[in-house]
Amino acid sequence: MVTFTRLALAVLAGLASSAALAQDKPTLTIYTYDGFASEWGPGVPLKEGFEKTCGCTVNWVAADSSIGTLRRVQLEGETTEADIIVGLDTAIAGEARATGLFAEHGLALDNLVLPGQWTDAQFVPFDYSHFAFMHDTDSMPEPPTSFEELIALPENVKIAIQDPRSATPGLGLVLWVKAAYGDRAGEIWQGLAPHILTVTREWSESYSLFLEGEVDMVLSYTTSPAYHILEEDDETIKAALFEEGHLPQIEVAGILKSSEQQDLARDFLAYLTSQEGQAVIPTTNWMFPVVDLGGKLNPVFATLPQPEKSLSLAEEEIAADSRAWIAEMLAAMQ
Repeated sequence: MVTFTRLALAVLAGLASSAALAQDKPTLTIYTYDGFASEWGPGVPLKEGFEKTCGCTVNWVAADSSIGTLRRVQLEGETTEADIIVGLDTAIAGEARATGLFAEHGLALDNLVLPGQWTDAQFVPFDYSHFAFMHDTDSMPEPPTSFEELIALPENVKIAIQDPRSATPGLGLVLWVKAAYGDRAGEIWQGLAPHILTVTREWSESYSLFLEGEVDMVLSYTTSPAYHILEEDDETIKAALFEEGHLPQIEVAGILKSSEQQDLARDFLAYLTSQEGQAVIPTTNWMFPVVDLGGKLNPVFATLPQPEKSLSLAEEEIAADSRAWIAEMLAAMQ
């Protein structure tokens, strides 16, 4: 009985010690979009990799979109539980910055591989690709090579795009048209309108329509064909390259000023942009990494045709005028 009692006490002491350690273990709460945190997305391997060395628990909290994560933090303000947001992009970074909720990251970020130089003190890039329209070479062997060629196609050629108010690719398309055509953007939208079968709330809805053959083309990314090649052994899905150039989407992460885990959050962003963290991105988020992975990058990515011209818009211009540009696009849909 004495031996049993001592054993029981030892077990209870061990359990109490384990519970105390678990309570002492900090939690890093990261808001992101649902695809990033899904079981097939980069969130799972990033969590596993970072937790091996951080002595912490990573808690992903997913919204339905990147814009949704920003709206949630805007509503919660300084009371937000988020330490970091992962998955904003350069189209909404200006709006996020204007909230005053984000801290400077303090990372050196040397040797980034991006379209253009990166000098942002608050937001850290973690992947990128250019917006493009996908087509199937079996049904459309010769895709249009510009927006104007797309407009000139018969009206029974249909495309699916995303709503710029709820999906960053949809907003990216609005910015792409504006960057390419300036004051002629309204004219381009008027020409595109007869070809637009639907404007979906999220990317996945419109991409499903494309895969099901309901539309001829869909707004996505120049890196999207990599998924079909590597996961489905299908090389018929291609990105149509437009002669006026393409706008890149650069996805970013930022630390909330209200976070009580500033050092831990900074460590996570450093891990996210390390070679180990970046190696996760290409075949889970199907975007280019922002650092040179050398032989760790699947060679398929090097075979994907990319635009010769990369377009851009100033953050200040986007912040000031994007609502008017969205209204211009929506008016053309009526």
